[in-house]
Amino acid sequence: MKLDRMIGILSILLQKEKVTAPYLAEKFEVSRRTINRDIEALCMAGIPLVTESGQNGGVSIMEDYKIDRTLLTTSDMQAILAGLRSLDSISGTNRYAQLMEKFSAGASNLLAGDTHILIDLSSWYKDTLAPKIELLHTAILSRKKVSFLYFAPKGESARTIEPYDLIFQWASWYVWGWCESREDYRLFKLNRMTDLKLNGVFEKRSNPLPDFSLEKVFPYAYQIKARIQPEYKWRIVEEFGPESFIEQSDGTLLFSFGFTDKTSIIGWIASFGDGAELLEPSELRQDILAFAEG
Repeated sequence: MKLDRMIGILSILLQKEKVTAPYLAEKFEVSRRTINRDIEALCMAGIPLVTESGQNGGVSIMEDYKIDRTLLTTSDMQAILAGLRSLDSISGTNRYAQLMEKFSAGASNLLAGDTHILIDLSSWYKDTLAPKIELLHTAILSRKKVSFLYFAPKGESARTIEPYDLIFQWASWYVWGWCESREDYRLFKLNRMTDLKLNGVFEKRSNPLPDFSLEKVFPYAYQIKARIQPEYKWRIVEEFGPESFIEQSDGTLLFSFGFTDKTSIIGWIASFGDGAELLEPSELRQDILAFAEG
């Protein structure tokens, strides 16, 4: 894309005193005429570039132009690269790493820098998740509606949305958009979506950011207390954090946390077998016994 190329050219000029048009043409795999047009566009955008002909000629930024050539430090660039690599882990491509190469052209040591931070955002469902992310990303950029079948605890339904944002939250991927059937903004989990299809163009609305507070997304209907056996401490710490329980003198854990519905409570307590006992709300104790016996 032209914008990516122009950013890449500017990045090179910030790191090198002077470069030639043939060098830039080879770097970005375009013609010299295209590079000349990009340089003209950069000048029109207010970047004072100087072109010199002859044996030692080339393109450079005007000497008196006050610009911070250390706008991004090596550490900054390495952090950006770690983030871009994490996006590649979703798509299974190296598209974002290639973009980083354009930004860091002329400073190859940045790409060979800190590789001790590895972020993998892919999931067990990578083969089916990556195409969904790609389709939704395309829909967002082109402002196209997306129709799909959605599976929720209350049943399945056909939905059509105007997609606005792809979001990675709570270890899962979601799309945020305007739902035509609900006439409001909704958050949809990608793993619950099937049969995605592009479906017409939409006019962009004023798009509020989603509220990710637990109270908003997962409003608590029940506050429970349970006694958990000590061998399951690792699980409680992993799922709810060490603040969710108080260790008793006999080693058991007095657990307290909010749940959204009765079914979740019953299933969660029953998953421990004899390792958990529900104390409150007491009216659910019989339901758990019936579930275990059934």
